[in-house]
Amino acid sequence: MKGLRSLPSVDRLLQAPQVETWLVAYGRPLTLDALREALEEARRNYPSKGEVPGDEFLLERAALLLAGWTRPTLLPVINASGVILHTNLGRAPLSQAALSAAQSVALGYSNLEYDLEAGKRGSRLVHAEALLTRLSGAEAALVVNNNAAAVLLALTALARRRGVVIARSQLVEIGGGFRVPEVMAQSGARLIEVGTTNRVHLSDYEQALESKPALFLRAHRSNFRITGFTSEPGLEQIVQVAHRAGLPVVDDLGSGALLDTARYGLGHEPMVQESLQAGTDLVCFSGDKLLGGPQAGILVGRADLVARLRKHPLARALRADKLCLAALSATLLHYLKDQAEREIPIWRMIAAPLDGLQARAVAWAAALGMGAAIPGQSTVGGGSLPEETLPTWLLALDVHRPERLHARLRRSTPPVIARTLVDRLVFDPRTVLPEQDSALLSAISQAVQE
Repeated sequence: MKGLRSLPSVDRLLQAPQVETWLVAYGRPLTLDALREALEEARRNYPSKGEVPGDEFLLERAALLLAGWTRPTLLPVINASGVILHTNLGRAPLSQAALSAAQSVALGYSNLEYDLEAGKRGSRLVHAEALLTRLSGAEAALVVNNNAAAVLLALTALARRRGVVIARSQLVEIGGGFRVPEVMAQSGARLIEVGTTNRVHLSDYEQALESKPALFLRAHRSNFRITGFTSEPGLEQIVQVAHRAGLPVVDDLGSGALLDTARYGLGHEPMVQESLQAGTDLVCFSGDKLLGGPQAGILVGRADLVARLRKHPLARALRADKLCLAALSATLLHYLKDQAEREIPIWRMIAAPLDGLQARAVAWAAALGMGAAIPGQSTVGGGSLPEETLPTWLLALDVHRPERLHARLRRSTPPVIARTLVDRLVFDPRTVLPEQDSALLSAISQAVQE
């Protein structure tokens, strides 16, 4: 084992000039761990390689270990895919006001659960409630950490060990393989399916009353469509049947639009206000989809039902934190002040004029000295408006094996996410924030030259 005895000691490696920088950047304990790990790897590899690495190799290995151990896994990326609410890329980017609001409460203390008027303990549940009720017209509101949690809380608090009526056509599966029947099972509610996959009649709901359910649930099919020989009663009709029997209706809207998407050349996505106007007793929706805010599950509706949810033990486990509540409140203020289209990034993207998108794509091609601006399509994504697209302009690069260029772009800083279209790599300016243009062009230029 004479060869192994020639390995340097940790103390000797610590004397290397570059290690002094590591001690400042990473701290002494982590630096020591990296040096010891590099030495241990050399010992493990000696029987197969038969040689002992020199100091420089060991220091290079330690540097790689330190970089790998401290590299964040959650990174900002440039979304040039044209998918506005890209679930895999974090859905809705926040407005500047939402970011500032979250930062302001994160940097110091806040009145999260403190009543400033009374000078004693308050409730975090009041934050954002006034804004939500004013915008939606609901009596009360509650914020939890995501929409699946909102539905789970509603079913647990209102229908545990009792039946919940839902159309078979609405037993949807959302991202990650989570299914409405499974969420319902976790709540302790009993599933009462009515109708068939493609056709549901009002009489199906009326017959379901014989099972003595606790409530009716409507789950909006936000990520797929059923076409052809289909029929389904409207929400108002379902509400009437339920209310005649003294039962509440819970509407799982999912995407949570407060603006009419039809105004922007898209199909109409059901709005929170419309659901409440139809008589729904409780509406559940997401904060980070078409609302354009942080991840949150929002429940609005009857005050007595919301009060029951607030008192349920599960509400504490699912509650939203101060950063969410601050960012959500700032986002809702944009709607209240009629600023949504100007201030909320996803609505700026949806409303972006076609000539402006063309100008950016042309400018990108000119700056790079390669590629061409071509017409294309953007999508909303995020489990909203399935099959709906918006016309856009794309920067298209004709390159050999575009998937290789895309892989290099994903390794850039920041990573760039584009898409392949008929053997071209294309970049959609609709989903690239204007302040990201220079970083995008720099990443493309470097990746092409590699």
